[in-house]
Amino acid sequence: MHISEGVLAAPVLVAGGAVALAGTSLGLKRIEFDTIPQVAVLSASFFVASLIHVPLGPSSVHLLLNGLVGLLLGWAAFPAILVALLLQAVLFQFGGLTSLGVNTCVMAIPAVAAYAIFASPARSKTPWISFLASFLCGASAVFLGAILVALALVSTGEEFLSAAKLIVLAHLPVMAIEGMVTAICIRFLKKVKPEILGAVP
Repeated sequence: MHISEGVLAAPVLVAGGAVALAGTSLGLKRIEFDTIPQVAVLSASFFVASLIHVPLGPSSVHLLLNGLVGLLLGWAAFPAILVALLLQAVLFQFGGLTSLGVNTCVMAIPAVAAYAIFASPARSKTPWISFLASFLCGASAVFLGAILVALALVSTGEEFLSAAKLIVLAHLPVMAIEGMVTAICIRFLKKVKPEILGAVP
């Protein structure tokens, strides 16, 4: 769901950059020295997952893992995702530098929202509650991200309405996959390293 250079209108780019800057500032304040490795690993995981594209009709989709990143990092998801998207833009020309702020918001806002809603039930000691919350966390983060991309495109011009609808529809299958991946990862982490779920406030 990378938005390329030259697509969005200037007001949308400025607004996205401002929100990304604010979110990143808040996220950096939440990162403590001993949690830097965790943030770095999740940023790298987000970077790698987004590189694997699967063709789907006229478009392509890929894993996002923003729900998982948000669930484990909270507000620290903003700087983690920003760094990953910056490297993708510089190294592989995915997205762009001018649209970096909007692309960061598209991924990080759903991550933080998923954290706020699902972090507590995902840590539940009741297995089915934890699994369901983790699944919904991953799925809803993808859906909200697709909605934000659609809104960014439509805010630029009505000619992007068809593309916006296609983006949302193309990511519906990804929602189910993301949900399962997130639920499985959280279930595994609760068994081998449960303290990681509360490492970053």
